[in-house]
Amino acid sequence: MPDRSNTAAEPICPLCGRPIPTHARQSVHHLVPRLRGGKGGPTVLLHQICHDQIHAALSETELARDYSTIASLRAHPQLARFVAWVSKRPPEFHARTPGPRRKR
Repeated sequence: MPDRSNTAAEPICPLCGRPIPTHARQSVHHLVPRLRGGKGGPTVLLHQICHDQIHAALSETELARDYSTIASLRAHPQLARFVAWVSKRPPEFHARTPGPRRKR
C-alpha cells in the first residue's frame, strides 16, 4: 500500500478511498441528482474518474431511487469492480471512462 502519511490535508474520495490531491481532476457529486430532487441536497467531493464511472454505470433515476449513498454506490457490482481496480492507481490517476454517459 502506498505511503499516504504526507496527505493529511488532502480530502479522501469516499468512493475509492484514495486521497484527492489539489492538482488532481476532481468534481462534486450530488448524491441525489439535481434533476431528481437533489438540488441543495448533500454532495461529496470525488475524483473525476470516480464521478465519471458513477454516471457511466447508472442513470439519474437509478441514482435517485437506489444509489443515493456512498455505501449503496460501492455495493453496485460494476462500481465495486471499478473501485477494486482504481484503488491500485496513484491518487492523481485519470483516464477516459469508456462508453457514453447514461441517459437521464
